[in-house]
Amino acid sequence: MAAIETDQSGAQKPVFSNSYKTLILSLLVTAYTFNFIDRTIISTIGQAIKVDLKITDTQLGLLGGLYFALLYTLLGIPIARFAERFSRVNIITGAIVIWSAFTALCGTATSFATLAAYRFGVGFGEAGLNPPAHSLLSDYFEPKKRASALAIYAFGIPFGTMIGAVVGGYLAQNFSWRIAFMLVGLPGVLIAIAIKLMIKEPPRGHSEPDNGQVQAERQPFTMAGEFKEMGSIIRTLFGTWPVLHMILGVTIASFGSYGSGQFVPPYFTRTFGLNYAQVGLITGIVGGISSGIGTLLGGFITDRLAKRSARWYSLTPAIGLTIATPIYITAYLQPSWQTAAMILLVPGIFHYTYLGPTFGVVQNMVDTRRRATAAALMLFFLNLIALGGGPPFTGWVIDHFAQFNFTHPGQHGIIESLRQMFAGGTQGGANFAALCPGGKAAAGASAELAANCKVSLVHATRSGVIISLCFYLWAAFHYLLGSIGLVKAMANARAARGEA
Repeated sequence: MAAIETDQSGAQKPVFSNSYKTLILSLLVTAYTFNFIDRTIISTIGQAIKVDLKITDTQLGLLGGLYFALLYTLLGIPIARFAERFSRVNIITGAIVIWSAFTALCGTATSFATLAAYRFGVGFGEAGLNPPAHSLLSDYFEPKKRASALAIYAFGIPFGTMIGAVVGGYLAQNFSWRIAFMLVGLPGVLIAIAIKLMIKEPPRGHSEPDNGQVQAERQPFTMAGEFKEMGSIIRTLFGTWPVLHMILGVTIASFGSYGSGQFVPPYFTRTFGLNYAQVGLITGIVGGISSGIGTLLGGFITDRLAKRSARWYSLTPAIGLTIATPIYITAYLQPSWQTAAMILLVPGIFHYTYLGPTFGVVQNMVDTRRRATAAALMLFFLNLIALGGGPPFTGWVIDHFAQFNFTHPGQHGIIESLRQMFAGGTQGGANFAALCPGGKAAAGASAELAANCKVSLVHATRSGVIISLCFYLWAAFHYLLGSIGLVKAMANARAARGEA
C-alpha cells in the first residue's frame, strides 16, 4: 500500500503504490457516482412526481435545481476551509451518510413543500464531497497526471446519471417514484464505511516537489487569515484572464447541461409516449456511454496535448462544445425516438471534454493547502448559477412555451414563437396550468382539450431543451478566450510555488 522514503530535506514521507492510488480513485469515483445518482434521479422520475403532486415544470426545475443547489453551494466554502485543516476522509464519510439519508427521505414526501425541504437536505450532505475529494486527488496524483485523475473522478457524473436513469426509471415504472428515492439512497452508507476504512489521509502537498510539503504546513486559525486566504484564491481564479474564462465556460456549459438534462427524460415520455423504464434505459445508457467516453477522453487527451502547449486545456473544451451543440439539436428534432437515441450516442463524446481540463487547471493554479477551497469557490460559482438556475430556467421556458402553444395552436418555429411571446403573445386566453394540471387535462375533459394539452407540452418541452443546449456555444466562446494567456498563467503559478 505504502512505503516510506526520505526526501531531500531529510523528512520521511509515504510512497503510495499505483495500485493503492487506483483504489483511492475508484472509491472516490464510486462516491461521486452515488452523489450524481441521488442528485439527478429526480430528472428521470420527474414526470411521475409532476403528475402525482400536480406541479408545474418550473417547480420541477426548482426541485432539481435551486432547492438542491442553495445549501450545496453555500456550505461548500466553509466545508472546504475545514478540509484544508482537518481530515478530508472524515468529512467525505459524514457527507455521504447525510445525503444518502435525505435522498431516502424524499420518498416519504407527500407535498411539494416537503419534497423541497428534503432536497435542501440532500444538497447539505453533497456539499461535503467535491472540495475535499479534489484536494485528496491532487495530493495523490502529480501535476502532469492531475487532469486525467480528475477526469476519471468526473466520470462519476455520467456514470451516476446513467445508473440513476436506468434504475430510477425501472423502479418508478414497476413500483413508484417513492420507492426509487428510498432504494437509491440507502447504499451510500456502505460507500461511506468503505472510504473511512480504506482511504488514508495523505500529507498535504504529497505529490508536489519537496517544497510543496513546506508550503502545506498548517497556519494558525484567525478570521483575518481566513479572509486573506479567500481573497488570494479569488484573485487567482477570477482575476486571472484565462482561468476566469475557463470558469465562465464550465459554468455556462453546466447551466445548459443541467437545464436540458432535467427535462430530457420528460421529453421522451411526453413526445413518444415511452414509459419510465424505457426512458431510463434510453437516456441512461445512450447518454451515459457518450458522456462517459467524453469525460475520460477530455482528461487524457488534454494531458497529452498540453505537453505541447497548455492552451489545449482550454482549446479542447472549446472545440468539443462547438461540435456537440448542432448534433444535440439535430437529435431533438427527430420524429422517432429510435433515430434520436442513435444520434445521441455521438455528441456527449465531444461535450464532456470540458470537465477534466477545467478541474485540472484550477487545482494546478493554487498552492497545496488552498486546493479544496479553490474547488469549492469554483463549484460555488458554477452550482449557484448552473445547477441552481439551469433547471428552473428550462422549466420556466417550457411553461411559457406551453402557454403560448396552448393559446396559439399549430406549428410554430422557436424563433417565431419567441418573437410573438415577447410581443405579448402569451397574454389573455385560456390558462394552460389551470386546464392542464400536471401537463394533462383533468379526468372527464373533452378529447380536444386533452389533445391540445399534450401537443402544447410536447412542443414546449422540445423548445425548452433546444434553447438550453444553445448555451454550449456561449461556453465554447469563453473557453476560446481562456486559451489566450493560459501558458503564461500556469507558468507563473508554478514559479510562485517554486517549481521548475
